[in-house]
Amino acid sequence: MNEQVTASIHQALDQVEAAGDALILLAVESGSRAWGFPSADSDYDVRFIYVRRPDWYLAIDLEEKRDVIEYPLRDSIDLCGWDLRKALRLFRKSNPPLLEWLQCPIVYRERCSLGARLRAMLPDVYSPGASFYHYLHMARGNVREYLSGDSVWRKKYFYVLRPLLAMRWIEQGLGHVPIEFARLVDATVADPAVREAIGELLAAKRAGVELDRGPRMPLLSEFIATEMARLGGVPAPRASRTAPGAALNGLFRMVLEEAWRGAA
Repeated sequence: MNEQVTASIHQALDQVEAAGDALILLAVESGSRAWGFPSADSDYDVRFIYVRRPDWYLAIDLEEKRDVIEYPLRDSIDLCGWDLRKALRLFRKSNPPLLEWLQCPIVYRERCSLGARLRAMLPDVYSPGASFYHYLHMARGNVREYLSGDSVWRKKYFYVLRPLLAMRWIEQGLGHVPIEFARLVDATVADPAVREAIGELLAAKRAGVELDRGPRMPLLSEFIATEMARLGGVPAPRASRTAPGAALNGLFRMVLEEAWRGAA
């Protein structure tokens, strides 16, 4: 990771905290850099969970308040974060993007016990059914948007392959889906020809080769079409337990106290 960019990200997070009178509890990388296939000019997709001061939550209009902080792309840094209450509600629903944040190997900031406690609860909350249909919807949308017709957005093969392989991971009962693309390939792709084609595409993207519109890649297109048709008919995986509201309410109060202990 470029030290200058990392410093810029930390500075941007400090500015978010100051502008919103908030504390960032967890900030991680998302997108291609976290997945393991960035190109030299890939943006930095910074995602975070933040908490406001206690008085912010003690209001009759709480549900009308905005629970997202986001800024437009600037200097290749894209910032978007969720309020702690929103994050905990989504965690209870086994929200796949949030589960990916919790597992991300690129962590820019982590404060208090929130991240550790959510990771410890993850096995009891994870819903393979919710994740499976999330990735199925994502794959179908990206196929329709980028890989239809004879000329396709070749770099977008990754944005179909990743959710497709995530579904295969879930189908095999391997637990919650990892964020790293390489782990998905290693665990779910046995065909040497498909693995080689994916490897060549990865190498090209990392090397900065132009991967905009171009002819379809027959082997990968056939693999995607076959698997999408098959996985679309797979029965819903068994749902896991939902985290009890009392536990998450307790966690919310605990983290709120941790975050602002001693604050003026």
